[in-house]
Amino acid sequence: MTIRLYDTSARQIRDFTPLRPGCVSIYLCGATVQAAPHIGHIRSGLNFDIMRRWFAHRGYDVTFIRNVTDIDDKIIAKSAEQKRPWWAIGYENERAFNQAYDILGCLPVTYEPRATGHVPEMIEMMRELIDRGHAYAAEGNVYFDVRSFPEYLKLSNQDLDGLRQPSGEGEIGKRDPRDFAMWKAAKPGEPSWETPWGRGRPGWHLECSAMAHKYLGRAFDIHGGGVDLIFPHHENEIAQAKAFGDDFAAYWAHNAWVTMSGEKMSKSLGNSVLVSEMVKRWRPIVLRYYLGTPHYRSMIEYSEEALREAESAFARIEGFVQRVMEKAGTVEPAAEVPPAFAEAMDDDLGVPQALAVVHTTVRQGNSALTADDKEAAVARLAEVRAMLGVLGLDPLDEHWAGGSDRGEDLHGVVDSLVRLVLEQRQAARTRKDYATADAIRDQLQQSGLVIEDTPSGPRWEMGQR
Repeated sequence: MTIRLYDTSARQIRDFTPLRPGCVSIYLCGATVQAAPHIGHIRSGLNFDIMRRWFAHRGYDVTFIRNVTDIDDKIIAKSAEQKRPWWAIGYENERAFNQAYDILGCLPVTYEPRATGHVPEMIEMMRELIDRGHAYAAEGNVYFDVRSFPEYLKLSNQDLDGLRQPSGEGEIGKRDPRDFAMWKAAKPGEPSWETPWGRGRPGWHLECSAMAHKYLGRAFDIHGGGVDLIFPHHENEIAQAKAFGDDFAAYWAHNAWVTMSGEKMSKSLGNSVLVSEMVKRWRPIVLRYYLGTPHYRSMIEYSEEALREAESAFARIEGFVQRVMEKAGTVEPAAEVPPAFAEAMDDDLGVPQALAVVHTTVRQGNSALTADDKEAAVARLAEVRAMLGVLGLDPLDEHWAGGSDRGEDLHGVVDSLVRLVLEQRQAARTRKDYATADAIRDQLQQSGLVIEDTPSGPRWEMGQR
C-alpha cells in the first residue's frame, strides 16, 4: 500500500511518507485570474483532483489548498486596457475557473485563499526575512537576496552565475539583478496596501509562501503545480519559506502542459481553447477523460481527433455500464479496486496503466454478458464503478447522472446521436454517394441543426427552426 511519487526536487520516484500518519497536506498553485480558463489551465486542477481522490481512497485524511492569484501585472494591465476595476476582472475570472473545476467534476478544495486576503501575513514574512538578512527594502520595493540562501536553484538545478531573473517594470534598487521582488512599490493608479516600507502590492511569489504557512504550517507534504512554475515561482517560494524558518514542502509534483502544434497552450500565443466553449461541443465527462487519463507528467498535444478517440473510448465504458444495468438494475461500486489498478495508481499515479485495467474489466464484463453470466457481469461493473470513481469518471455518480438546469446532459446525448449520423454522412461522401450525404444533411437541418464542414471534420450547433 505504499504510494510512490516522482519528486521534482529529488529527480526520482520516492516512497511517500506523510509527515503525520494517516494525513496528507497538499498545496497547489491555482489560477492567476486575468482571463477565463482554457483546458491547459484546468489540466492541473484535474491531475491533482485525481491525486487527492487516490489518497482519500487509500484512507488518508486530505487537506487540499489551491490558491487564487487575484492581483498581478497582467490583471492590472487588463484593468487599464478594459477600463474596469482590477478586482472585478479577477472575481469574474475566478468564478469562471470555479465553474470549470465544477463542470469537469473536481471535488471542492479544503480552502481556496486569495492573495489579496493575506497581505498581513506577507508583511510579517517580509519583516522577518529582512531581520534575518535575507531581504532588503529599496525604493519602496522589497527584494529577496538570493546569495543569502545557499540552496537557491536546487529545485530547478540551475547555476546561479548564469541566472537571468525575470523582472517587471519598476523593479529598481536591486543590489543584484538576480534578486527577486517580494513586494512592488505602488505606481499611480495601481492598487496598493500600506506597509512599513511604503505603499505597494504583492510580488507573485510571496503570496504562496505566506498562504502555505498560514493554512498548512511550517511543513507540509506535497506542493504541486505546472512544470512552467518550477522556475522562477517555486524556486522563489522555497527560498522565502525556508529562509523564514519553514521546512516547507516534503515533495514537489509537477504536471505537464497541454500543447498545440508543439507549443504550450497559453493566452499570449493565441492558441487557447476555453473550457466554456469546449463543453458546448464535448460532454464534460468526455473532456475530463481526455485531460485526466494521460499520465500527469506527459504532455498532451491537443487535437480534435484525440478528443474523438477519447469520446469513443469512454462510450465503450458507458455502453457496458448501461447494458449491465438493463439486466441487473443499479450496481453499487465495489469496496476495493482490482489489485492491478491499485498497483498502477500507487506507482506515481499511473493513470494510463490503471485505465488499461478498466478497459480490460469492461471487456471481461461484456464477455460475461455474451455468455449470459449475470453474476460475473455485475461483479465486473462493481469493479469498474470503483475504479472510475477514483478517476472522477463514474457515469452513475450523481455529479454526472443528476439533472442539470444548464442542459449539459441532454446536449451530450444529442451530440452522440448527431455524431453517429455525421459518420454515416461522411461514409456516404467517401464512397461518392453524394445524394445520400446531402439527404442526411437536409434531414439534420430540418431538425433544427446547422452543420458546418471544417478541415478537422463536421461540426454542428442548434439553429433556428
